[in-house]
Amino acid sequence: MTVPRILRNGAAYLLLVLGAVLTLAPFLLSLMTALKTPLQFASQQVLAPPAPPTVANFGELFGGRYDFVSPIVVTAQVVAVILIGQLLFSVFAAYAFARLRFPGRDALFWVYLATLMVPQAVTIIPLYAVFADLGLRNTFWALVLPQLFGSPYAIFLLREYFRTIPADLLDAAKLDGAGTLRTVAHVVVPISRPILATLAIITVVTHWNSFLWPLVITTGRQWQVLTVATASLQSQYNGNWTIVMAATTVAILPLLVLFLVFQRHVIRSITLTGFR
Repeated sequence: MTVPRILRNGAAYLLLVLGAVLTLAPFLLSLMTALKTPLQFASQQVLAPPAPPTVANFGELFGGRYDFVSPIVVTAQVVAVILIGQLLFSVFAAYAFARLRFPGRDALFWVYLATLMVPQAVTIIPLYAVFADLGLRNTFWALVLPQLFGSPYAIFLLREYFRTIPADLLDAAKLDGAGTLRTVAHVVVPISRPILATLAIITVVTHWNSFLWPLVITTGRQWQVLTVATASLQSQYNGNWTIVMAATTVAILPLLVLFLVFQRHVIRSITLTGFR
């Protein structure tokens, strides 16, 4: 190996390490702060490790004073329903845009895709007015319905993937007597598991971290999601950053577990897309 190549590889690895440090540093800081007592946090440097570490903040978080169990349950329910709806409706819509022929198909798709350029803040007031008129404000369905029937990004992602499926495979299913629903369920979905797993992770992360719409459409504790509960915790107990960081750590952990479980599907979807 020549010296210039060693230098290039060394520089590449150095940049990767720096990127990893910058990415992981906020999570590490959050965990370190969550494992400190308020006295340690006030008397030590911010980057100093907890000595000794304590889990008292997590016990206090779930011990009744802060009631952090309810927001986690509500968030999990909301994300589960949205995930099922997003996958179901996005698959059928993407298949229609990718494989079915009907008048105005491409124009309708590009108009729908153009809604990605509209910021959420622009639509939030009309959405709020509609749900308030329907009497759905501060309900579970108010949190779920706006995101239930697919999204432009999900449909675009799946449409591009479905267009790479060999036409001969779909024609063979039709020759065997399979209709559109059976073709989607028994042919398209099984061979699209990597991209569906990737979409599932994106959907869960997006709606697990959703903040603005739940903040606007709900009041009180009944339907308070995790992000809103953490924000209210910070405003109510502004001086107790150890509790706030414990709540942040709890919010991050399920997403890390989800990625670790499905990472091989994500890598496989990237690999397959690259080959195609």
